[in-house]
Amino acid sequence: MNSDLFAQIRARVGAALAASAEAVPADILADILARIEVSPPRDAAHGDMASNAAMVAAKAVGQSPRALAEALARHLAAAPEIALAEVAGPGFLNIRLHPAALRAIIPAILAAGEAYGDSVIGAGERVNVEYVSANPTGPMHIGHCRGAVVGDALANLLAKAGFDVTREYYINDAGAQVTALAWAAYWRYLQAIGTEIAAEEFAAHAPSGLQYRGEYLIPVGAALAEKYGRDLAAADGGIAPEPVWFERVRDVAVAAMMAGIREDLALLGVRPDVFASERALVESGAVAAVIARLAQAGLLYEGVLAPPKGKLPEDWEPRQQTLFRATQFGDDVDRPLRKSDGSATYFANDIAYHADKIGRGFTTLIDVWGADHGGYVARMQAAVRALAGDGATLAVLLCQIVHVLKGGQPVRMSKRAGTFVTLRDLIEEVGRDVVRFIMLTRKSDAQMEFDLDQAVAETRENPVFYVQYAHARCRSVLRHAAELGFPTTPEALAGVALDSLTDAAELALIRRLAGWPRLVEGAARTFEPHRIAFFLYDLAGDFHILWNRGREAATLRFIQPERPAETAARLALVAATAAVIRSGLAVMGVTPVEEMR
Repeated sequence: MNSDLFAQIRARVGAALAASAEAVPADILADILARIEVSPPRDAAHGDMASNAAMVAAKAVGQSPRALAEALARHLAAAPEIALAEVAGPGFLNIRLHPAALRAIIPAILAAGEAYGDSVIGAGERVNVEYVSANPTGPMHIGHCRGAVVGDALANLLAKAGFDVTREYYINDAGAQVTALAWAAYWRYLQAIGTEIAAEEFAAHAPSGLQYRGEYLIPVGAALAEKYGRDLAAADGGIAPEPVWFERVRDVAVAAMMAGIREDLALLGVRPDVFASERALVESGAVAAVIARLAQAGLLYEGVLAPPKGKLPEDWEPRQQTLFRATQFGDDVDRPLRKSDGSATYFANDIAYHADKIGRGFTTLIDVWGADHGGYVARMQAAVRALAGDGATLAVLLCQIVHVLKGGQPVRMSKRAGTFVTLRDLIEEVGRDVVRFIMLTRKSDAQMEFDLDQAVAETRENPVFYVQYAHARCRSVLRHAAELGFPTTPEALAGVALDSLTDAAELALIRRLAGWPRLVEGAARTFEPHRIAFFLYDLAGDFHILWNRGREAATLRFIQPERPAETAARLALVAATAAVIRSGLAVMGVTPVEEMR
């Protein structure tokens, strides 16, 4: 049997529609079939599934939606899985399945294990998911954490749905922030060789002041002193001309920051497949090459940008610039690719980077950015359309800021001052799995409060605890059953009779399990990994309801030594539930617990 019960019934509906629409041209029918939906009804009292098939096809078939729905219902009544198909409203189909059809999903889950829900909708399409991509200027903080978790879970989700996924981190090591990092590291170097220079005095020499004053750069200064001695300083131990020290200090500082970032990501369970360097891209000539490519395509011109809307910035001036015809590809204004000094803009570097990804054969590019980059989305998508036409698409997921609370009060963080809450601090406080799960309990573009006290609370309001407790309960039942001599392996349980699973709470749990493959495909298509957390919370709720029913009614207990057939059936349901929870947690990158302490 098809382990995706919704796909199975959708195929039944499609076959019924094809039989009722013999006069419809094949291409039109194919389009109609692609738009058919079979989904859970809004009200469970209406059945197990609902379909819009008649509403979608009525015009092409030449019947009213209700008349077509009635014809479809008659066809569906003959399907062995379907107990009842009836028309609702203007032409919706409500479908009720035979309980045996629902129960048949249990052995399919037991056979697949955590692979239940795996899909082929991706068809091996190459997808690049670029996420985190923080400037390598310090330890990772909780703001970076959300994008890291969202991107990593999305990559896991797409891989489960059959896409060929590459996880990528873009090292922004060619801009002004890295220059500021180098100057800050140089200040710490001078301190390490014994030169006392006040922050304010040093800041007067740095191009952008002393932006990074955190203590995390003290070890970098010490490493520079150990490696170069006093060679990077002036004869009196003071600030030497920039050409004497800049590149060496920058390279050591960036390498140290990236080593720390890699460690932080590993603690979070994030391990990118590719680390791409912006500086390497620039030095390879890729930026100049992509500008030349756009010019050859007639997509660049020399012009003057109109003044920005609203208050005119003091530094704005009308000047000739090399502009990209972004409006030709959906942006609201054309965009500069060169600064007034002739150097490339950040946007030009980013175009080159996306051209590189396209050149590596990716047809879907997904970037996970902070919400403060929202104004950058349209221009980047315009650039990808200019580079690839219909050959590649760019989707951008924006992650809103995370507010950290402890004791009901906000925890302040400031990267430049060095007083921020680091990712490592957060993991040490509540654990990796809790961090990952909670970061996925809201849609990425929604504001989030990370309450450190709530994150470790053992209550239903804590989704991490609630889901993990459901899995631990499943495992506890199976361990106890094994001690009593009952079969508990998936192989042994896959063949047991399931007819005794008739209680409404048992069937509700099975319906939820049956929806997992559909949820995976839907979340993958819409790039919404947070839907996994929502599903698991609902699944845990269904299981806890059944657990509590067993405490109230002896006949619903999972283990009843005097009723071995009923016990085996319920153990199969418990094992299937545990498998689906593990399947979902694997997508989230969260380790299931075997027992609660």
